[in-house]
Amino acid sequence: MDLVGFVLDVVLGLALGTLGGLFGIGGGLIAIPVLGVLFDLDQQVAQGTALVMVVPNVLLAIWRYHQRNRIDLRHAAALGIASFCFAIAGAALAVSLDAERMRIAFVVFLVALAIHTLSRVFFRPPSGGTELRHPWPWLGVLGAGAGGLGGLFGVGGAVLATPVLTAIFGTSQVVAQGLSLALAAPSTAVTLVTYATHGQVDWMLGLPLAIGGLLSISLGVRLAHALPELTLRLLFSGFLLLSAVMLALEV
Repeated sequence: MDLVGFVLDVVLGLALGTLGGLFGIGGGLIAIPVLGVLFDLDQQVAQGTALVMVVPNVLLAIWRYHQRNRIDLRHAAALGIASFCFAIAGAALAVSLDAERMRIAFVVFLVALAIHTLSRVFFRPPSGGTELRHPWPWLGVLGAGAGGLGGLFGVGGAVLATPVLTAIFGTSQVVAQGLSLALAAPSTAVTLVTYATHGQVDWMLGLPLAIGGLLSISLGVRLAHALPELTLRLLFSGFLLLSAVMLALEV
């Protein structure tokens, strides 16, 4: 890789890291369609390469969210352990699936989540809570579903968990995003290992993206806590739709 290409990849990582911190997803959700469109990577390689950036970004973002809104270790463990176990199965399945079908399934998934999040913006008031409506062991069920999904699509577990935490468990958007990152950390790590062992990671592209992401994700976290709840949810919904459109246009 030449120096100019390396710098451009770091700049791209800066943008993706900011978005990852803002929405509590590590940047991978938007990185997958971007890598597919700009670098002509197939779905599995795009997912594996995005994870090189996502894993360190998620770890740093968890710390930043924890500094602003303390993450309960019981909640994080319930989500993370279940997510880790089911991510192994999801990732093992993903590397054997048809790339085009996975792309289409991912588009449908993103659109459905965006519609759900928008419906809560316009038809239900923001919950704004910091306490769970249901006993914390139920988070293990969410962690299992989100981990399996994250393993299957490379990312997606955290973005699924966020609307579930706000709608069912009654947390605010920023609290949900912090918990979703705790869920994503173990599942993204094991998913990266699975993709790497199957040769579906472009390390020369993923590493400069990771550098850029680490430099900018704290800015995204600060923005998330500065924005009003309603604005953050609207931006989150628009972000999902943009990701789906980009992925749908990939050829």
